[in-house]
Amino acid sequence: MFRYILRRALYAVPILLGVSLVTFILFYATTPPEQMARRNISAKNPTPEQIQEWLVEHGYDKPLSVQFQKHMTELFLFRFGTSDATKEPIWDRLKAGMGPSFLLGTFIFFTALVVNIVLALLLAYFRGTYLDFWGTFLCVLLMSITALVYIMVGQYILGKLLKYFPLAGYQGGWNAWRYLIMPTIIGVIFGLGSSVRFYRTVMLDEMNQDYVRTARAKGVGERAVLFRHVLKNAAIPILTSVVMAIPFLMTGSLLLESFFGIPGLGSMTVDAINSQDFAVIRAMVFLGTVLYIIGAVLTDVSYAAVDPRVRLE
Repeated sequence: MFRYILRRALYAVPILLGVSLVTFILFYATTPPEQMARRNISAKNPTPEQIQEWLVEHGYDKPLSVQFQKHMTELFLFRFGTSDATKEPIWDRLKAGMGPSFLLGTFIFFTALVVNIVLALLLAYFRGTYLDFWGTFLCVLLMSITALVYIMVGQYILGKLLKYFPLAGYQGGWNAWRYLIMPTIIGVIFGLGSSVRFYRTVMLDEMNQDYVRTARAKGVGERAVLFRHVLKNAAIPILTSVVMAIPFLMTGSLLLESFFGIPGLGSMTVDAINSQDFAVIRAMVFLGTVLYIIGAVLTDVSYAAVDPRVRLE
Protein backbone atom coordinates (compact mmCIF):
# COMPACT_ATOMS: atom_id res chain seq x y z
CA MET A 1 0.00 0.00 0.00
CA PHE A 2 2.79 2.43 0.91
CA ARG A 3 4.63 1.76 -2.37
CA TYR A 4 1.41 2.32 -4.30
CA ILE A 5 0.76 5.68 -2.61
CA LEU A 6 4.39 6.69 -3.16
CA ARG A 7 4.18 5.75 -6.83
CA ARG A 8 1.01 7.79 -7.31
CA ALA A 9 2.61 10.72 -5.52
CA LEU A 10 5.57 10.57 -7.93
CA TYR A 11 3.14 10.54 -10.85
CA ALA A 12 1.77 13.81 -9.52
CA VAL A 13 5.08 15.63 -10.07
CA PRO A 14 4.82 15.95 -13.89
CA ILE A 15 1.16 16.93 -13.50
CA LEU A 16 2.07 19.75 -11.14
CA LEU A 17 4.88 20.83 -13.45
CA GLY A 18 2.53 20.92 -16.42
CA VAL A 19 -0.19 22.86 -14.60
CA SER A 20 2.33 25.39 -13.28
CA LEU A 21 3.80 25.83 -16.77
CA VAL A 22 0.39 26.34 -18.37
CA THR A 23 -0.57 28.84 -15.65
CA PHE A 24 2.60 30.82 -16.24
CA ILE A 25 2.15 30.85 -20.03
CA LEU A 26 -1.53 31.83 -19.88
CA PHE A 27 -0.73 34.66 -17.50
CA TYR A 28 1.72 36.29 -19.89
CA ALA A 29 -0.46 35.51 -22.92
CA THR A 30 -3.59 37.17 -21.46
CA THR A 31 -2.35 39.76 -18.97
CA PRO A 32 0.99 41.49 -19.48
CA PRO A 33 2.61 42.68 -16.24
CA GLU A 34 2.36 46.31 -17.42
CA GLN A 35 -1.41 46.01 -17.67
CA MET A 36 -1.61 44.49 -14.22
CA ALA A 37 0.59 47.29 -12.87
CA ARG A 38 -1.75 49.95 -14.25
CA ARG A 39 -4.72 48.18 -12.66
CA ASN A 40 -3.15 47.84 -9.20
CA ILE A 41 -1.47 51.23 -8.91
CA SER A 42 -3.72 53.61 -7.02
CA ALA A 43 -2.99 56.51 -9.39
CA LYS A 44 -5.59 57.00 -12.13
CA ASN A 45 -2.99 57.62 -14.85
CA PRO A 46 0.27 56.12 -13.57
CA THR A 47 3.48 57.38 -15.05
CA PRO A 48 6.02 55.05 -16.71
CA GLU A 49 8.25 55.53 -13.67
CA GLN A 50 5.47 54.34 -11.34
CA ILE A 51 4.77 51.33 -13.55
CA GLN A 52 8.45 50.41 -13.66
CA GLU A 53 8.72 50.81 -9.89
CA TRP A 54 5.76 48.45 -9.42
CA LEU A 55 7.29 45.87 -11.79
CA VAL A 56 10.60 45.98 -9.94
CA GLU A 57 8.88 45.68 -6.56
CA HIS A 58 7.00 42.53 -7.64
CA GLY A 59 9.84 41.00 -9.64
CA TYR A 60 8.22 41.31 -13.08
CA ASP A 61 11.12 43.28 -14.51
CA LYS A 62 13.42 40.24 -14.66
CA PRO A 63 13.83 37.99 -17.73
CA LEU A 64 11.12 35.40 -18.30
CA SER A 65 13.50 32.53 -17.58
CA VAL A 66 14.33 33.97 -14.16
CA GLN A 67 10.66 34.65 -13.42
CA PHE A 68 9.69 31.11 -14.45
CA GLN A 69 12.37 29.57 -12.25
CA LYS A 70 11.19 31.64 -9.32
CA HIS A 71 7.59 30.82 -10.15
CA MET A 72 8.17 27.04 -10.07
CA THR A 73 10.47 27.08 -7.05
CA GLU A 74 8.10 29.08 -4.88
CA LEU A 75 5.09 26.97 -5.82
CA PHE A 76 6.74 23.62 -5.07
CA LEU A 77 8.06 24.99 -1.77
CA PHE A 78 4.57 26.38 -0.98
CA ARG A 79 6.05 29.87 -0.63
CA PHE A 80 3.31 31.89 -2.25
CA GLY A 81 4.67 35.31 -1.33
CA THR A 82 2.42 38.37 -1.16
CA SER A 83 -0.60 39.50 -3.13
CA ASP A 84 0.09 41.66 -6.17
CA ALA A 85 -2.95 43.80 -5.39
CA THR A 86 -2.95 44.20 -1.60
CA LYS A 87 0.64 43.20 -0.69
CA GLU A 88 -0.83 40.99 2.02
CA PRO A 89 0.87 37.61 2.62
CA ILE A 90 -1.07 35.03 0.67
CA TRP A 91 -0.78 32.41 3.39
CA ASP A 92 -2.52 34.79 5.80
CA ARG A 93 -5.38 35.17 3.34
CA LEU A 94 -5.54 31.42 2.83
CA LYS A 95 -5.72 30.76 6.56
CA ALA A 96 -8.47 33.34 6.96
CA GLY A 97 -10.53 31.89 4.10
CA MET A 98 -10.12 28.18 4.87
CA GLY A 99 -12.52 28.25 7.83
CA PRO A 100 -15.61 29.64 6.05
CA SER A 101 -14.93 27.54 2.95
CA PHE A 102 -14.51 24.37 5.01
CA LEU A 103 -17.72 24.98 6.95
CA LEU A 104 -19.76 25.68 3.83
CA GLY A 105 -18.23 22.75 1.95
CA THR A 106 -18.81 20.37 4.87
CA PHE A 107 -22.45 21.37 5.26
CA ILE A 108 -23.11 20.89 1.54
CA PHE A 109 -21.09 17.68 1.32
CA PHE A 110 -22.77 15.69 4.10
CA THR A 111 -26.27 17.04 3.47
CA ALA A 112 -26.05 16.29 -0.25
CA LEU A 113 -24.58 12.84 0.38
CA VAL A 114 -27.47 11.75 2.60
CA VAL A 115 -30.20 13.34 0.47
CA ASN A 116 -28.83 12.04 -2.84
CA ILE A 117 -28.40 8.44 -1.67
CA VAL A 118 -31.81 8.33 0.02
CA LEU A 119 -33.59 9.69 -3.06
CA ALA A 120 -31.64 7.38 -5.38
CA LEU A 121 -32.57 4.36 -3.26
CA LEU A 122 -36.20 5.52 -3.27
CA LEU A 123 -36.32 5.80 -7.05
CA ALA A 124 -34.55 2.46 -7.47
CA TYR A 125 -36.95 0.78 -5.03
CA PHE A 126 -39.99 2.08 -6.94
CA ARG A 127 -38.40 1.57 -10.36
CA GLY A 128 -40.79 1.55 -13.27
CA THR A 129 -43.51 3.41 -11.37
CA TYR A 130 -44.82 6.95 -11.73
CA LEU A 131 -42.63 7.97 -8.80
CA ASP A 132 -39.54 6.80 -10.65
CA PHE A 133 -40.64 8.47 -13.89
CA TRP A 134 -41.44 11.86 -12.40
CA GLY A 135 -38.42 11.70 -10.09
CA THR A 136 -36.11 11.13 -13.06
CA PHE A 137 -37.88 13.87 -15.00
CA LEU A 138 -37.36 16.27 -12.09
CA CYS A 139 -33.66 15.36 -11.96
CA VAL A 140 -33.24 16.19 -15.66
CA LEU A 141 -35.12 19.45 -15.11
CA LEU A 142 -32.86 20.40 -12.19
CA MET A 143 -29.78 19.65 -14.30
CA SER A 144 -31.04 22.00 -17.02
CA ILE A 145 -31.14 25.06 -14.76
CA THR A 146 -27.99 27.09 -14.23
CA ALA A 147 -26.61 27.71 -10.75
CA LEU A 148 -27.24 31.46 -10.99
CA VAL A 149 -30.99 30.82 -11.19
CA TYR A 150 -30.92 28.76 -8.00
CA ILE A 151 -28.95 31.45 -6.20
CA MET A 152 -31.16 34.36 -7.26
CA VAL A 153 -34.45 32.52 -6.69
CA GLY A 154 -33.23 31.16 -3.34
CA GLN A 155 -32.13 34.59 -2.13
CA TYR A 156 -35.41 36.14 -3.24
CA ILE A 157 -37.71 33.52 -1.69
CA LEU A 158 -35.82 32.42 1.43
CA GLY A 159 -34.09 35.72 2.17
CA LYS A 160 -36.30 38.54 0.90
CA LEU A 161 -39.87 37.19 0.95
CA LEU A 162 -39.84 34.68 3.79
CA LYS A 163 -36.88 36.28 5.58
CA TYR A 164 -35.78 32.98 7.06
CA PHE A 165 -32.08 33.68 6.56
CA PRO A 166 -29.82 36.70 5.97
CA LEU A 167 -29.49 37.64 2.31
CA ALA A 168 -25.69 37.79 2.51
CA GLY A 169 -22.83 38.25 4.92
CA TYR A 170 -20.92 36.13 7.34
CA GLN A 171 -20.17 36.05 11.05
CA GLY A 172 -17.65 33.78 12.71
CA GLY A 173 -18.23 31.62 15.76
CA TRP A 174 -21.48 29.88 16.66
CA ASN A 175 -23.56 32.31 14.61
CA ALA A 176 -21.96 31.17 11.35
CA TRP A 177 -24.70 28.57 10.74
CA ARG A 178 -27.28 31.32 10.18
CA TYR A 179 -25.34 32.53 7.15
CA LEU A 180 -24.54 29.06 5.82
CA ILE A 181 -27.94 27.35 5.81
CA MET A 182 -29.32 29.10 2.72
CA PRO A 183 -26.13 28.57 0.62
CA THR A 184 -26.17 24.94 1.78
CA ILE A 185 -29.77 24.44 0.65
CA ILE A 186 -29.05 26.01 -2.72
CA GLY A 187 -25.84 24.02 -3.14
CA VAL A 188 -27.62 20.74 -2.38
CA ILE A 189 -30.48 21.50 -4.79
CA PHE A 190 -28.05 22.54 -7.52
CA GLY A 191 -26.24 19.17 -7.47
CA LEU A 192 -29.34 17.10 -6.76
CA GLY A 193 -30.30 16.22 -10.32
CA SER A 194 -26.99 14.85 -11.60
CA SER A 195 -26.08 13.04 -8.37
CA VAL A 196 -29.45 11.31 -7.91
CA ARG A 197 -29.49 10.19 -11.54
CA PHE A 198 -25.95 8.81 -11.23
CA TYR A 199 -26.64 6.98 -7.96
CA ARG A 200 -29.95 5.64 -9.31
CA THR A 201 -28.19 4.24 -12.38
CA VAL A 202 -25.59 2.56 -10.16
CA MET A 203 -28.31 1.05 -7.97
CA LEU A 204 -30.27 -0.29 -10.93
CA ASP A 205 -27.13 -1.76 -12.46
CA GLU A 206 -26.42 -3.67 -9.26
CA MET A 207 -30.03 -4.81 -8.97
CA ASN A 208 -29.67 -6.65 -12.29
CA GLN A 209 -26.68 -8.69 -11.10
CA ASP A 210 -26.83 -12.45 -10.51
CA TYR A 211 -26.31 -12.22 -6.75
CA VAL A 212 -29.47 -10.10 -6.45
CA ARG A 213 -31.54 -12.63 -8.37
CA THR A 214 -30.10 -15.38 -6.18
CA ALA A 215 -31.04 -13.50 -3.04
CA ARG A 216 -34.58 -12.99 -4.30
CA ALA A 217 -34.84 -16.67 -5.22
CA LYS A 218 -33.90 -17.56 -1.63
CA GLY A 219 -36.77 -15.45 -0.35
CA VAL A 220 -34.88 -12.36 0.78
CA GLY A 221 -37.17 -9.33 0.91
CA GLU A 222 -36.83 -6.46 -1.55
CA ARG A 223 -35.86 -3.99 1.16
CA ALA A 224 -33.18 -6.29 2.52
CA VAL A 225 -31.81 -6.82 -0.99
CA LEU A 226 -31.71 -3.09 -1.60
CA PHE A 227 -30.15 -1.97 1.68
CA ARG A 228 -27.97 -4.96 2.61
CA HIS A 229 -26.65 -6.05 -0.77
CA VAL A 230 -27.20 -3.45 -3.49
CA LEU A 231 -26.13 -0.43 -1.44
CA LYS A 232 -22.98 -2.18 -0.21
CA ASN A 233 -21.87 -3.30 -3.67
CA ALA A 234 -22.68 0.07 -5.21
CA ALA A 235 -20.24 1.75 -2.84
CA ILE A 236 -17.27 1.71 -5.24
CA PRO A 237 -18.78 3.91 -8.01
CA ILE A 238 -20.33 6.13 -5.36
CA LEU A 239 -16.93 6.54 -3.72
CA THR A 240 -15.58 7.86 -7.01
CA SER A 241 -17.72 10.99 -6.77
CA VAL A 242 -17.76 11.24 -2.98
CA VAL A 243 -14.06 10.89 -2.12
CA MET A 244 -13.00 13.15 -4.98
CA ALA A 245 -15.11 15.91 -3.45
CA ILE A 246 -13.53 15.71 0.02
CA PRO A 247 -10.25 17.58 -0.67
CA PHE A 248 -12.16 20.41 -2.34
CA LEU A 249 -14.00 21.22 0.87
CA MET A 250 -11.14 23.61 1.54
CA THR A 251 -11.25 25.46 -1.78
CA GLY A 252 -14.81 26.70 -1.41
CA SER A 253 -17.49 27.50 -3.95
CA LEU A 254 -16.84 30.40 -6.32
CA LEU A 255 -20.45 31.37 -6.99
CA LEU A 256 -21.98 30.69 -3.58
CA GLU A 257 -19.30 32.53 -1.64
CA SER A 258 -19.34 35.48 -4.03
CA PHE A 259 -23.12 35.94 -4.07
CA PHE A 260 -23.57 35.39 -0.34
CA GLY A 261 -20.60 37.47 0.76
CA ILE A 262 -18.83 34.60 2.51
CA PRO A 263 -15.11 35.45 2.96
CA GLY A 264 -13.82 32.07 1.85
CA LEU A 265 -11.28 30.87 -0.68
CA GLY A 266 -13.83 30.87 -3.47
CA SER A 267 -14.65 34.55 -3.13
CA MET A 268 -10.93 35.27 -2.71
CA THR A 269 -10.25 33.58 -6.05
CA VAL A 270 -12.98 35.59 -7.78
CA ASP A 271 -11.58 38.82 -6.35
CA ALA A 272 -8.10 37.84 -7.53
CA ILE A 273 -9.40 37.20 -11.07
CA ASN A 274 -11.22 40.53 -11.15
CA SER A 275 -8.15 42.42 -9.92
CA GLN A 276 -5.74 40.38 -12.09
CA ASP A 277 -3.83 39.31 -8.99
CA PHE A 278 -1.58 36.68 -10.54
CA ALA A 279 0.14 35.77 -7.27
CA VAL A 280 -3.14 34.70 -5.67
CA ILE A 281 -4.44 33.02 -8.83
CA ARG A 282 -1.36 30.84 -9.29
CA ALA A 283 -1.45 29.86 -5.60
CA MET A 284 -5.12 28.81 -5.83
CA VAL A 285 -4.56 26.91 -9.09
CA PHE A 286 -1.60 25.06 -7.61
CA LEU A 287 -3.45 24.20 -4.40
CA GLY A 288 -6.46 23.04 -6.41
CA THR A 289 -4.23 20.72 -8.44
CA VAL A 290 -2.63 19.30 -5.30
CA LEU A 291 -6.04 18.68 -3.74
CA TYR A 292 -7.30 17.02 -6.92
CA ILE A 293 -4.34 14.62 -6.90
CA ILE A 294 -4.94 13.87 -3.23
CA GLY A 295 -8.56 13.11 -4.04
CA ALA A 296 -7.55 10.72 -6.83
CA VAL A 297 -5.18 8.83 -4.52
CA LEU A 298 -7.80 8.67 -1.76
CA THR A 299 -10.31 7.28 -4.25
CA ASP A 300 -8.00 4.46 -5.31
CA VAL A 301 -7.09 3.63 -1.72
CA SER A 302 -10.75 3.60 -0.68
CA TYR A 303 -11.48 1.05 -3.42
CA ALA A 304 -9.31 -1.51 -1.66
CA ALA A 305 -10.93 -0.77 1.68
CA VAL A 306 -14.44 -1.33 0.29
CA ASP A 307 -13.81 -4.16 -2.16
CA PRO A 308 -11.09 -6.72 -1.32
CA ARG A 309 -11.11 -7.83 -4.97
CA VAL A 310 -9.32 -4.63 -5.86
CA ARG A 311 -5.55 -5.07 -5.70
CA LEU A 312 -3.37 -2.01 -5.62
CA GLU A 313 -0.09 -3.86 -6.04
